[in-house]
Amino acid sequence: MHLIQVDSVQRWMEDLKLMTDCECMCILQSKPISLEKEEQNDVILPSQYTTCDSLQLLLKRAWIISTELTRIAQKLEKNRWQRVHSMTVRVNCHVRSMMNEYNSLTRNSSEEMQQFEKLLTDKCSEFTAFTERCTQTEDEEMLKSMKSCINETLTTVAQYFGQLIELVLAHEAQNLLRQIELSDSVYSTESAVSGLFHLTQEGAHLCRIIAKEGGVVALFKICRQDCFRRLYPQTLRTLASICSVEEGVHQLEKADGILCLTDILTDNSYSEDIHAEAAAVIAQITSPHLTFTQHLSSFLENMEEIVTALVKLCQEASSGEVFLLASAALANITFFDSMACEILLQLNAMKILLAACSDKHIVDTPYSRDQV
Repeated sequence: MHLIQVDSVQRWMEDLKLMTDCECMCILQSKPISLEKEEQNDVILPSQYTTCDSLQLLLKRAWIISTELTRIAQKLEKNRWQRVHSMTVRVNCHVRSMMNEYNSLTRNSSEEMQQFEKLLTDKCSEFTAFTERCTQTEDEEMLKSMKSCINETLTTVAQYFGQLIELVLAHEAQNLLRQIELSDSVYSTESAVSGLFHLTQEGAHLCRIIAKEGGVVALFKICRQDCFRRLYPQTLRTLASICSVEEGVHQLEKADGILCLTDILTDNSYSEDIHAEAAAVIAQITSPHLTFTQHLSSFLENMEEIVTALVKLCQEASSGEVFLLASAALANITFFDSMACEILLQLNAMKILLAACSDKHIVDTPYSRDQV
C-alpha cells in the first residue's frame, strides 16, 4: 500500500522522534511516572486537529510498522533470534502507540475496529512471548520447530495489521462523506471535500476505498447544486483523482457523471477554472493508459458536445494550465474513439490548436505542444 512519498532523509528525520519514543516505551512500560490520577496524565490535544492530522500520524506509524515487519522476516530467515525479539518488542510498542494516538484523535471508532485492535494487540503479545522463548534456548531442534510457529504468527500479525489499517482508512472516508451528506453549510462541505482530496493524494488504494464508500456519488451531488458553485473546482479535482482507479470510473458511470460533466462544460455561466477542472476529469477517464475506461457508453452519447466544448476552451484559454488540461482531454479522446477525429475536423480544430501554439503564454511547455 502506497502511503507517503518523501525524500529518504526527510523521512528519517520525521520518523526519528517516533522511533526514539518507542525505545523509551520499551524501558518505561508498566512503570508509572508519578502517583497522580490517570486522568491528569492524559495528553491534551488541540481542538484544531483535523482528519488530515490524524491520518498523517496514522500513516507514519503504519509505514514504520510495515518496515519493521519486513525486517523481522529477514532476520528470522537468518536465525538472528536476539534481533528478532528486540524488533518484535518494538513493533508491539509501535502498534499500541499507533492505536492510542489514533483513538485519542478519533473517538467514534466502530465496534469492528475495536475488535481488530484487540486481535492485533493479543497477537503482538503472543508474538513477543514466542520470540522471547527463542532467546532463552540454544537447542537447534526446538528453535527449528518454533521458527515455523513464529513465521505463522508473523503472517497473522501482518494480516490483522493490514485489515485494521483498511478499516481505519474506510472509517476516515466514511466520516468525511457523512459530513458532506449532513452538512448545511458551504464551509463544512468545503472542509470535507478538502479532506477527501488529501486522502486521494495518498495513493490509489485510498482512491479505491473512497469510491467504494460512495465518494463519487457524493461529489457529483455537490456538482449538481448551484449553492456549492464555488466548491466545484476542488470537487472536480477530487473526482479526477478518484477516477484514476477502476472503481472510481465505474461509480462515475453509475452516478451519470458524464452527463454532469457535459452540462458543466457546455454551460457558459461557469467560470474558466470550473471548465478546466471538468476537462481534467475528462482527460483522466479517457487516458489511453487506462484499459477499464473503454466501456463508457454514456461518454460516446455525449462526445460531440464534450469535444465542441473542449475545442472552445482551448480557443479561449487564458493560461497555459487551462490549455493543457483541455488539449490533453482532446488528445485522449482521439485515442478513445475514432469518431472524435471526424468531429475535430468539422470544428476546424487543427487551425485553432496550431494558432494557440504561436502564443507562448498559452502553449508554454513541451507537454502542451505534445498534446497538439
